[in-house]
Amino acid sequence: MFWFNRHDARAVFGDQRRETHTLKDKSSKGGSRELIIDPDVLMDFRDMPFPAETFSLVVFDPPHLISCGPKSWLGKKYGKLGADWRDDLRAGFAECFRVLRPEGTLIFKWNEDQIRVSEILNLTDAKPLFGNRCGRTAKSHWLVFMKDRPES
Repeated sequence: MFWFNRHDARAVFGDQRRETHTLKDKSSKGGSRELIIDPDVLMDFRDMPFPAETFSLVVFDPPHLISCGPKSWLGKKYGKLGADWRDDLRAGFAECFRVLRPEGTLIFKWNEDQIRVSEILNLTDAKPLFGNRCGRTAKSHWLVFMKDRPES
């Protein structure tokens, strides 16, 4: 949702869903718009199909909702976490660091509408270098991590 050009050759967009939805949108012509989820790679963020140390930059934008209805446009747009969300996000962080090169950058996006970012940061031993809050209510967080260099 935040890429300037999702088809940039330098980017690989992964999601476990490939689907299209028509969403009601009063600000769009005709009162609706299309939501197209069409990843380059169908994958699970807990088990990515890439060798270790593949990427210099990884953006981790997992689902952040644990409660939403089956017709929720937010659920359709962002996905929904399951009952084991802590284990899933813990595995997701580990997988992001696995595919990241040493001294590579992980950008993590989180909206704390339902789960506070402090709870999420407890799911990884890595500590962010910096980040910021944004949005009307400052609930969206962008955090930047750097993978450690291997010890000699």
